[in-house]
This record gives sequence, C-alpha cells and structure tokens, in this order.
Amino acid sequence: MKICIIGGGLAGLTAALDLSGDHTVDLLERRPFLGGCLSSLSREHYTIEHYYHHCFEGDSHLFSLMEQLGISDRLEWLEGSTGYYVDGSIHPLTTPRDIIVYPYLSLIDKARLALLTLRAKRMDRVKLDDVPVKKFLLEQVGENAYASFFEPLLKSKFGAMRDQVSAAWLISRIAIRSNRTTGGERLGYLKGGFSTLIDRLEQVLSDQGVTIQTGTPVESMQRSGFEWIVNGTRYDTVISTIPPQELARLSGVEFPAIPYQGAACMILALDRDVTDGIYWLNMKDSAPYGAVVSHTNFAPLERYGEHLVYLASYFSGTLPDQQGQRMKEDFCTRFNVTDEMIHWQHLEVDPWAGPVYTTGYRQMIPNYEQYGLYMAGMFSRPNYPERSMEGSIAAGRQVATCVRRRTAHDQH
Repeated sequence: MKICIIGGGLAGLTAALDLSGDHTVDLLERRPFLGGCLSSLSREHYTIEHYYHHCFEGDSHLFSLMEQLGISDRLEWLEGSTGYYVDGSIHPLTTPRDIIVYPYLSLIDKARLALLTLRAKRMDRVKLDDVPVKKFLLEQVGENAYASFFEPLLKSKFGAMRDQVSAAWLISRIAIRSNRTTGGERLGYLKGGFSTLIDRLEQVLSDQGVTIQTGTPVESMQRSGFEWIVNGTRYDTVISTIPPQELARLSGVEFPAIPYQGAACMILALDRDVTDGIYWLNMKDSAPYGAVVSHTNFAPLERYGEHLVYLASYFSGTLPDQQGQRMKEDFCTRFNVTDEMIHWQHLEVDPWAGPVYTTGYRQMIPNYEQYGLYMAGMFSRPNYPERSMEGSIAAGRQVATCVRRRTAHDQH
C-alpha cells in the first residue's frame, strides 16, 4: 500500500517505523522539524527540548523503541527535586522532612495527602472519569489542602477549564509520579537529550525508504473512491496524528472535537541557578506561568555550560498578547534576574499541545479507524488519562497494527 502519515510527532514516526518495511510511506509534517512536542532546539554545543521532558520507569514501549533503535545505552536515571513558590519564597517539597516542615498544610492535611498518594495506583480510573476533580479532592483531602495545594496547580495547568477536569486525570498523574527516593523523584532522560531519539528515528526511517517532508502542511485532502488524495498525491490510506477537529477541517469528514489546550514554553539560559537547586518549582503565587522547571538542576550542568530554565504556561484558544514578554518580566522581577544574567531566550508555542481530560473524556476517545481514515496521537486510548511519550508510541504501534490487519483482510 501507499500510505500517507500526517504529523511527525512520536505517534506518526512510530507508525511509519512499523509500516515502512512492507509499504510505501510518505510522512508530512507542517513544521520545519520532526518530533512534535518532543522537538528540540539546537545550540552550538548541545540540544535542548522545546518543552521539558523526562520519562518514567513503567515506559515499556519507549524502552522497547530505544532498544530497537540501538540507543538504550543513552538512557540514564536522575533525581528530580520539587518545590512550591508561596508568598514570595521557595519551599522545597522533595524529602519527607521538607513535607513535614511545609507551613501551609496542617498535619491532618499532610496525612490525607499521603494516604491519597498511596491509594492512587489502586483506584479505578474508569469510575473516576465522570467525577470532577474538585469534588473528588474536597472529599479526599478537604477544603484547605484543595485551596492551598491543588487549586493553584489546576488553575495554572488548565485555567478556566480546571473545574471540568476529571479525577481520573489527577489519579493517573499521581500514580505515575510515585517512584521516589529521599533525593527526589526517579526520572529517566537521554544523554544528549531526546533529540537523540528523534534524530535516530529520522535516520532509520530514511534508510527504510520513508519519504519525510518537513515544512509541508496538508493543504488539500479529498476522498476518491476507496483512496485519498493528499496535496495532489493519491494514497491507499491515511494515518492522521493531528487533533480530530483539525482532521475534520482538512478532510471534510465530521469528527467530534476533543478538548485541547495550547502551551507557551519559554527557555532562558542564565549564568546562575535561581531556584535553590530545585528542578520543578510549582507556582502558588499568581504568575503568568505555572511552573519554573530548572533543567540543569536535573540533567548535569556541565553538559550545557549554562543554567537552563523553562517557564511553562498553558492557554485555551489563542495565546494572550505579549505573553512571552509578560512571562519573562515576571520571572526576572520575582527571581532577581537582570538582562545581563540572560545569555539567550526562546519562546515555543503550540496551540494544540495536548488534550484536556474533562469529565466524560473516555467516551470521546476516537477509534483508530473511522470513515476510512486512521487516527492516532495524544487523543488515543493509550494516552488516557495522561499524555506521555509512552502513550504516543503505543498509539502509533496500535494504529499500524490496525492498518496491517485491514490490509490482510482486504487481500483475503
């Protein structure tokens, strides 16, 4: 078969890898680079992801892909420390002692939080899909822990949509992040960055005859009998990894809209550390970003030669005017950073950064095959109820299996 894959993120690249041996595959990516949210920025001596990334010990599909590509030896396990910025001060929350002395939660609040964390892995996420996260948390941890601990996090991540988010998302998030040592959360990273993975995928796909077209948006797409014509080229089938509502706009086929949000992520290269050695600093104080992620308090500083910080901001619809400037100005004021301390900066914006797991989301998940088209990506079942590299690789593999199954059926 001649197959068109729309989107060069992990799901599209993985599907291309699985199908390229037996089929002719063209992969179209509208941006000038591959990787989607896992794409990277190249500096003179290193690469750094546009959006902060790490992986988890249960990411079996990711590790299998690394093995297949011959880069497993690049995987390393590091410790990620956490903190909360409250009332103008940084409060570490990495060790048991940090949590005990944290002044904004009572001992009862902390006990209820600890119990919820312990129970998270055993909770039935299917039953929690229809339960609003606020209602769930008020029952589980009480008013004070919700208002002072969870609500600022939900507000920074989901904004006005926070009350629509389901408890299934929260429990999945807690469960996946429970691999902790006394030095912090144990997280995986690739030496050289995740560009190592994307670059290797691109190389292998090219070697297997896949035609990769970056900087190539889909401008026309129509059905012709059992085939599809995409940008004037005829294909036996199409795999789309873009949001279903975007595919509907391009193809003229109606797909239900999945709730999505955008992300604006600013990288600042600094001459010093400003988060007291903490990797992931959540903001309780109101700010135009929800977290300060100090990459070089996670990956070794000597690999970069400068301190790298992400400012993470989410939005719905269109990015507010001057958002990047507002983020930078707030950060500089709050953390006493002068222009002389900043070596360089970069703002990356993606209006389709990821689904919002609202109540009832599970019923919205599209099947891999609908109306003669195939779909896989952040919106697929393996990415529910929390998106990840692992989920996107699994979705890419599963949609490739569906295409193979359909091919075998048609041949019989």
